Amino acid sequence: MSAVPWDGKTQGELMLRGNIVMKGYLKNPEATQRAFSGGWFHTGDVAVVHPDGYIQITDRSKDVIISGGENISSVEVEDVLHQHPAVLIAAVVAQPHPKWGESPCAFIELKDGVSEPAEEGIIAFCRARLAHYKCPVRVVYGTCQKFCV
Repeated sequence: MSAVPWDGKTQGELMLRGNIVMKGYLKNPEATQRAFSGGWFHTGDVAVVHPDGYIQITDRSKDVIISGGENISSVEVEDVLHQHPAVLIAAVVAQPHPKWGESPCAFIELKDGVSEPAEEGIIAFCRARLAHYKCPVRVVYGTCQKFCV
């Protein structure tokens, strides 16, 4: 465990310590021990520290997709998808991949009145803005109601 530089770019796990964090998980000593390893509470949040000391949470460690040994932030991919003119909302998750272990899969709800762009077009949009290994390999269209039911 080491501190990250206060450059607003270098990511690390946000860990807390103090007498008001929490005692532990109810009736789950194993989870408590894991969460407090090294004397710090591991939040599971990925964050950067800005030069003025401001801490910005950028992701959840469990939301990281590991593809071929490379870490992919689902939030970073979602941010790019939200720049597409047809996309209302997007969520990116890991899907199993036979060669790479995991690969990004995008769930997209389109803006009202917009026709469904081709999956290849969405992927190409991402490839123009991200490293290729970070781009979704599959796009699923639907509505939040459809996904959340």
